[in-house]
Amino acid sequence: MRTVGVEEELLMVSARTGEVLALSAVVTSPPASPKGDEAEEQEFETELQKEQVEFATSPLTAMSDIEEEIIARRREAAARAEQAGATVAALATSPVPVQPSLELGERHVWMAKNFGLTAREQLSCGCHVHVAVDSDEEGVAVLDRIRPWLSVLTAISGNSPFWQGEDSGYSSYRSRVWNRWPSAGPTEIFGSADRYHRHVESMLATGALRDDGMIYFDARLSARYPTVEVRVADVCLQPSTTVLIATLVRALVETAAADWRAGRPPAPVSAGLLRLASWRAARSGLGDTLVDPLTMRDKPASAVVASLLSHVEDALTASGDLERARRTLSRLTEQGTGADRQREIHRQHRSFEAVVRECARITALAD
Repeated sequence: MRTVGVEEELLMVSARTGEVLALSAVVTSPPASPKGDEAEEQEFETELQKEQVEFATSPLTAMSDIEEEIIARRREAAARAEQAGATVAALATSPVPVQPSLELGERHVWMAKNFGLTAREQLSCGCHVHVAVDSDEEGVAVLDRIRPWLSVLTAISGNSPFWQGEDSGYSSYRSRVWNRWPSAGPTEIFGSADRYHRHVESMLATGALRDDGMIYFDARLSARYPTVEVRVADVCLQPSTTVLIATLVRALVETAAADWRAGRPPAPVSAGLLRLASWRAARSGLGDTLVDPLTMRDKPASAVVASLLSHVEDALTASGDLERARRTLSRLTEQGTGADRQREIHRQHRSFEAVVRECARITALAD
């Protein structure tokens, strides 16, 4: 069974006031061991802004193990943040107004200098899923075949309805902010690993990007691991939703690899159409219509999600994840996405700070 690793980005916030805080160093600094030495393993990393931290799970095969590790990492991040009177929140954008504080590393300073307001305003938290592949050739074959389905993952994960103290009108406004980067978004069909790598080399040769870490495709070959990395999801409010995204990504990878081995070609859908599907998913979440990956026409979100489940059913059955995926999707349909839950909290309390505080509580307790 293919291994899966999950990366989550979290906001640093005040559990008391709901304010977003530039305190990532409190979480990313390794704690001292009982002997007085620093811990060897760096569990948390900084991101572009000082208001966010990132962690990655181990590569695992059982989804229950991934969920346990996500819960443990979230609780550990909250415990470390507590040293400075802060906590963490699994929010993909900040509901309250904030002026982000750029990390001062050489790479981040370069990005701010070259991208200006795009970099300075870029305070968004995503969820990235890595799935093991046997080779770059298999990986690119997977990338070519999963393209039409990625927008559905954005809809399922939507957890960023608010931006700078306003309702954005979107379920995943993070994805709209993220797509300001010139290298972000859907891609055309590559056809081979050689063409993929030549395309990346051509992008870097323009001088517009600092390094291959800025290849921000919706899905890409990882530059560090033998994996396909899918990058379209918001960080999810509840760990169960994160695990659902990871489950569906692995199933999409397995289904695409099987299609490639069987000689079935990728769907000839343009990047332009995929960009429209991505916008619709970000706007609607699961509450309206989505673009059906099979027809590229709008359909009720429930029908499109059912189509995704049908597409990957064999892979989910083989991994033993089908019933769990169905249950989580059913619960999301009934109770709403993270974006729906944030809006409900705001309706109850009429306060963006209350949204942050409640979501921080959910994050720390893995509710």
